[in-house]
Amino acid sequence: MSVLPPPSTRSTIVTALRTAGCVFAEDEAELILSTAASPAETAAMVRRRAEGQPLEHVLGWASFHGLRVAVDPGVFVPRRRSEFLVDQAAATVTHPATGSHATRTPVVVDLCCGSGALGAALARVLGPVELHACDVEPAAVRCARRNLDGVGQVHEGDLFAALPTGLRGRIDVLLANVPYVPTGDVPLLPAEARDHEPRVALDGGDDGLDVMRRVVAAAPGWLAPGGSLLMETSERQADRALATVRGGGLDARTATCDELWATVVIGTGPRRP
Repeated sequence: MSVLPPPSTRSTIVTALRTAGCVFAEDEAELILSTAASPAETAAMVRRRAEGQPLEHVLGWASFHGLRVAVDPGVFVPRRRSEFLVDQAAATVTHPATGSHATRTPVVVDLCCGSGALGAALARVLGPVELHACDVEPAAVRCARRNLDGVGQVHEGDLFAALPTGLRGRIDVLLANVPYVPTGDVPLLPAEARDHEPRVALDGGDDGLDVMRRVVAAAPGWLAPGGSLLMETSERQADRALATVRGGGLDARTATCDELWATVVIGTGPRRP
């Protein structure tokens, strides 16, 4: 049985967090207290959080799709809305008529993987997969390798250039959680993201779709017949994102989840005749 800290300790932490502007101070205090290994570590974590560091960086982990995912400082924090992207990806490898999964091992790629949370979650849902993940940020690659140890391979590099060429024409599910914040909107992001997450994981160019266009241009050559590309976008960008994917020669549709404020664009390649 765990021993709860003295109320004065908890209340002091809650007060410090609330004073720093943390809306969910009580919940955050419980997470810090359950994670820290000593009073000194507790104090250090409270100080870092009060200074504005993301809670996940302070804790060293994030809860995502039923998993506890390691998240190091300087690595993009997986958002809860991206759980919808994982669910949509899982649905693409399920036969609609029977509800059964494909008979061969699916090949999954987590492009722009950050911590590797999406790939790890999808592998957990699907069971055995051939999983590859990649990111251009060395810190993200190191973090993803910890999260995907024994689950998949993690490669460092820019988009498809990071992947083994043997994956060409074999990818069944291509997850690409690309940056989609327009450059002009980056200064408007919460300080937690703006100051502590890599800009390359946030900034999508003038209209937010620069990286998406690069992914769409190359994706058809990497997808297996009938394979799917799935990318998160914003509601206001959905129509342009849909047009971009269709312009790349893929059948495209969008899926939305009001509860998570999530919008996913899905492009599917042609099947073999």
